[in-house]
Amino acid sequence: MHDAVIVSDLHLGSEACQARLISEFLEQIEACEIETRELILNGDVFDSWDFRRLKKHHWKVLSRLRRLSDRLRITWINGNHDGPAEIISHLLGVEVVEEYIFRSGPKRILALHGHVFDSFISDHPMVTWFADFCYHLLQKLDSRHHLARYAKHASKTYLRCSALIEQRAVEHARKLGCDAVCCGHTHMLVGTPGAIDYYNSGCWTELPCSYLTVTDGEIRVNKVGFADEMRETGAATEFLALKSA
Repeated sequence: MHDAVIVSDLHLGSEACQARLISEFLEQIEACEIETRELILNGDVFDSWDFRRLKKHHWKVLSRLRRLSDRLRITWINGNHDGPAEIISHLLGVEVVEEYIFRSGPKRILALHGHVFDSFISDHPMVTWFADFCYHLLQKLDSRHHLARYAKHASKTYLRCSALIEQRAVEHARKLGCDAVCCGHTHMLVGTPGAIDYYNSGCWTELPCSYLTVTDGEIRVNKVGFADEMRETGAATEFLALKSA
């Protein structure tokens, strides 16, 4: 059994959200096919505060989360898209925090969304909005998300921001006496071992989707999506066979 399963950046309400895959994934947790003591939602579960954008499959995800919360500890870490914590907490009846430290085996692990380390958002709000618009447009135009992934990995600004978030998150974890830190926000799946291990759980708005499992102090990267996309260098991966959305 896993000590924790960590997902981030579901972006319910977005046209790019892989809601069917998320629902099937949660169904496997509910059926104990994926056994975990805790589910950590590491930010940006919603795409915006406008719940009118939520479609049938998005509400189904929220319904599954609500049901899971009756028998499983769920911790929701607030992301920059999620909105006020009290609204989220009331909606699903789960604990909402800004960051979360838990123990797995011999390790103290910090989970936080990571947007607090992204100074580009506050320094360049209009550029951030335009970049988000272009990113979501590419996801919509290409169902296999090759264009969105290429743009993300080819952008020097985006890569610099991602590297800065990793650096600052690791330093923050060091100050808190943690052995590892798990973030979201960048939508880039990462597993970087070091004195303080850094992981990023990726996102559920492009394929393959991804999540982290934490078992006895070991953090593992997992992917959900097209079988021919399941190659990631430098990190252990496990393909979860779910139906494609």
